[in-house]
Amino acid sequence: MEIPFSLQRPLRCGKVLREGTHNRIQPFVELLPRGAPKYYKLKIGHLDRVTCRISASADFSRRRHRKNSSPKFKGSPSRGYMTRTHVPESNQKKDKTNDEKQSLGTTPPKEAVGSYTVNQEVKIKPDIKEEPDVNAVAEAEESDEETNRPTVKVGATSSSFFADQLSVLEQSRSMNDIYDEQIESTNIGKITRSEVEVQKSVGSDGVVHAKVSEEKQVVNIGNENQQHGNIEADFRGINIGASGTMKSLGSEGTVVNGSGGDHTSTGQAKPNVDASRSLTLESEERSRKEELEKLTKDNFEKGNKVFYFPKVVKPDQVVEILFNRSLSSLRHEPDVLMMGAFNDWKWRSFTLKLSKSHLNGDWWSCQLHVPKEAYAIDFVFFNGKDVYENNNKKDFSIAVEGGMDRLEFENFLLEEKYREHEELARRKAEMERHAEEERRLEAERVANEADRTTAREEAARRRTMLQESAKRAVRYIDNVWYVEPSQFEGNQKVRLYYNRSSGPLSQAKEIWIHGGHNGWIAGLSVVSKLIKSEKNGDWWYAEFVVPDRALVLNWVFADGPPKKANVYDNNHGQDFHAIVPQTIPEEVYWVEEEENIYKRLHAERKLKEEAIRSKAEKTARRKAETKEKTLKRFLLSQRNVVYTEPLDIQAGSTVTIFYNPSNTVLNGKPEVWFRCSFNRWNHKLGPLPPQKMVPAEIGSHLKAVVKVPLDAYVMDFVFSEKEDGGVFDNKNDMDYHIPVTGYVKEPPLQIVHIAVEMAPIAKVGGLGDVVTSLSRAVQDMNHDVNIVLPKYDCLNLSGVKDLNYHKSYSWGGTEIKVWLGKVEGLPVYFLEPQNGLFWVGCVYGRANDGHRFGFFCHAALEFLLQSGFHPDIIHCHDWSSAPVAWLFKEQYMHYGLSKARIVFTIHNLEFGAPLIGKAMQFSDKATTVSPTYAKEVSGHPSVAPHMYKFHGILNGIDPDIWDPFNDRFIPVSYTSENVVEGKRAAKEALQQKLGLKQADLPLVGIITRLTQQKGIHLIKHAIWRTLERGGQVVLLGSAPDPRIQNDFVNLANQLHSSHNDRARLCLTYDEPLSHLIYAGSDFILVPSIFEPCGLTQLTAMRYGSIPVVRKTGGLYDTVFDVDHDKERAESQGMEPNGFNFDGADAAGVDYALNRAILAWYEGREWFNSLCKRVMEQDWSWNRPALDYLELYHATRRH
Repeated sequence: MEIPFSLQRPLRCGKVLREGTHNRIQPFVELLPRGAPKYYKLKIGHLDRVTCRISASADFSRRRHRKNSSPKFKGSPSRGYMTRTHVPESNQKKDKTNDEKQSLGTTPPKEAVGSYTVNQEVKIKPDIKEEPDVNAVAEAEESDEETNRPTVKVGATSSSFFADQLSVLEQSRSMNDIYDEQIESTNIGKITRSEVEVQKSVGSDGVVHAKVSEEKQVVNIGNENQQHGNIEADFRGINIGASGTMKSLGSEGTVVNGSGGDHTSTGQAKPNVDASRSLTLESEERSRKEELEKLTKDNFEKGNKVFYFPKVVKPDQVVEILFNRSLSSLRHEPDVLMMGAFNDWKWRSFTLKLSKSHLNGDWWSCQLHVPKEAYAIDFVFFNGKDVYENNNKKDFSIAVEGGMDRLEFENFLLEEKYREHEELARRKAEMERHAEEERRLEAERVANEADRTTAREEAARRRTMLQESAKRAVRYIDNVWYVEPSQFEGNQKVRLYYNRSSGPLSQAKEIWIHGGHNGWIAGLSVVSKLIKSEKNGDWWYAEFVVPDRALVLNWVFADGPPKKANVYDNNHGQDFHAIVPQTIPEEVYWVEEEENIYKRLHAERKLKEEAIRSKAEKTARRKAETKEKTLKRFLLSQRNVVYTEPLDIQAGSTVTIFYNPSNTVLNGKPEVWFRCSFNRWNHKLGPLPPQKMVPAEIGSHLKAVVKVPLDAYVMDFVFSEKEDGGVFDNKNDMDYHIPVTGYVKEPPLQIVHIAVEMAPIAKVGGLGDVVTSLSRAVQDMNHDVNIVLPKYDCLNLSGVKDLNYHKSYSWGGTEIKVWLGKVEGLPVYFLEPQNGLFWVGCVYGRANDGHRFGFFCHAALEFLLQSGFHPDIIHCHDWSSAPVAWLFKEQYMHYGLSKARIVFTIHNLEFGAPLIGKAMQFSDKATTVSPTYAKEVSGHPSVAPHMYKFHGILNGIDPDIWDPFNDRFIPVSYTSENVVEGKRAAKEALQQKLGLKQADLPLVGIITRLTQQKGIHLIKHAIWRTLERGGQVVLLGSAPDPRIQNDFVNLANQLHSSHNDRARLCLTYDEPLSHLIYAGSDFILVPSIFEPCGLTQLTAMRYGSIPVVRKTGGLYDTVFDVDHDKERAESQGMEPNGFNFDGADAAGVDYALNRAILAWYEGREWFNSLCKRVMEQDWSWNRPALDYLELYHATRRH
């Protein structure tokens, strides 16, 4: 056989299983005379086994399938993951362990990705009669082009894995070309890459054993003095990578010989191998051949196509695979290749060419190194083109023992993927950091230019002023004033003499100079009392230092110091002006002055920017800490029923679940079974087997232990009374869910809100606040949220960013234009029907409101359908978008939006009850704005039939709008750390603004709409009661009912007359004043008759004001009485935070208000700590968003 090596052009290995990837063998180039290319030939008498080490990586899942035709198979194609028949095993013969270490690639789960190195032995027996005449030396040089070539990638397969590859194979060179490129040389002297050296020594069997020298690293195969005999060289240590370069493998330069033995070079040539070692190797080789011959015969007789050696395949060893071509569909094919991968085709794919073995029969063989991550070898055979032997579509498989199992391997893949994602995240963060730095530098450049411009303008303004002043400047005025010495300059002490009798100060007992310079540029810079001079006449003088850089002095005389003088001599309103005789040139002065102004502006801006940056960082840190504490409170909120140790569950860890059945429907049951899964019950492992819980060491709790898989992002569980079911505790059909921190993040939900209000662009009531704030909170948790809203002609477009025309569509006999913009960072689609339904100047208040909003609901669903939206959740609100529920179920659920589920929220049942009842019927889940309000309306005909899907979830407040640390409407920013000082300053500002007595008195604030719902009779009583206790009262609000408004106008007149210094009623809407009242009040009163949720008490606590409320709806759910609700608060992970009362009469108000004011008078230190406590409680949307996400997931499951 002759194998030619081109000394300049690399050998092409063609396209192997994937377009655009190549296996290349680097050129072996010697320093030839005049750079001429040469070829050398190596004549080989016998080729026993030829194998190569090939690095390849693949990810077939990411390959774009090409649409081209391919010939029909002559054999059956592989079916990838179908059940495989395992290859018959050989008799056990223990192989030597290959010490070569295989580097791990990064591979995504479920895909065959990575690089795999295949060991092949080359046994070369040259023609002993031919004498080599040239010792060829070739050096492999890697060009940048070759280095950057992609690696060969072979991927995991589906049932049609190999059929999918044929189109790629057909467009590549024939697989025969990969292995049949022949390398010719009359004699091989050296094959080098970074001077890899293989040195030979002759054993007793006449075989030349190769050794690798790590120092020189030169592979030597024969020389011109070669003796007669068989040459047996092992190329297992040469790695032909996907880039085509040849490398020595193994940290010690190990090369494994044909019998599996290892030879480790010390870098120095040795003349002979130890005799006993050679005998051992020779004996092992003979035994191996005998064993293989016996196995060959046995397997042929049994009709087995494939067997392998050794019998037990272990990780990190070499296995020999033998294939009987004559028994397969490849019987007539000249070439046999093996295509495979490890671990169900998921890891390190490879393609090898088999060699005809020396065994009797048509047996072909190759050797394969098994990586340490393998638990199975999966493969098929083919001819390099379109004929396959795939074990009747079952593929061939060899089990690997002693390594990873399937679960361990999946976890390994996750870890690899996680590390890859970490690296990508690091790179992304680095890129963002660089981009941010570039933005910062650009912003700094622009700001510096602005400072320069401002400095230039300021200098010009000053110059103009000074020129006007200089026109009136003189050196002296006879008999009025003069300066000694007459020639002076800046920083020089001078005496200014003044004749008192010359002007209006002739009778003054004291004379003062109030002076400045350069047109009073720096205000007062000279203030001094004049002294009576000894000179003749009524002369007085003052000594002072002339200000530095003064061109003109400016002053007046007075009978006293600043702010205490009554009589002035200001030169008849012109002031006095004196030229400074010796000063710097004017042009130089103004250049320097402009520079000084620039430096001042620059320094002021930097200080301001640093203050803003520091405040923003502190705000972000506080928000993150609050969010973390809220999540912990969320996990502990059901501690009386269930909790875990550790509380923060990490993927891959072991967790203990504690359950108290005495507080559930399983109370008294003799057994409790724990049923668990992960990832919203969708984990690949499926539900775990039911586990009987055992008594815990604490109380009546039971416990169970679970191993959390690495790819878990949430743990799901329920409890039952029996192993096979019975009574379940599934948290009222919501199931229990606990988040898991780890490698895998939860896939985002696709949520669409269809609503008619949205703050701040179309806000009428609380509904608009909820739509915006809930959407922002859910979006902040990495879910996708979109909002569909009517495009009113009265929209506050200042709150919309990037508003652009999006598309148009037709529905309902009219064209509907769609506009897309951002509101508070949320994408909002504005629907504008051209029939004019929303060009009426208002949101509500038209006689046809029902028709208008019904049309909008139908148009919104049509928009989602025609635009290709596939939401998981469609969330509609109150009567105005209630039609979405039944329109979806009747007309859209089965026509393109089948993935979606409907969530409906009742904000106030007082309006549109019939529509709300119908929406309750058709929705998948329904909510209202607090748990207590849900109970209060449970008997309502619109709600009662649907209580099984009705849930109460509290609203929250927007912590960015209501934030005393960043509130521009209050005098001092404050947090819980300086709440006393902050509220004191706010109270003083409030008292001053409203003309109240500036005194340290308890101040009760009332911020409300004046309606019967808000308990106006209780408000009136509370005002008088507060005044009786010596406090102050401030009310802000107005009444939509004129009669109620007039009633409060009369009350205001009465109070302003009798208690003018302690009572103020501001009967209007005033946003800035509301902020000041929240901050300056000690208490906020909310005595509502009914209150679905209420935001006033939540905002009050945000500002450290203590709520005094009636026990109803959301007021009861959020305010825990300091005297009576300690246990109730603890059950929800809270602390008492206010005062509440039952009933709707004066006695109830007095009971709460008296206790509150008494605590202010007698326990100020305790009261201040209560203010600090309520500020640290989180009443934002952090917790409600978690509850809504649980509801959304439960909705999808049903």
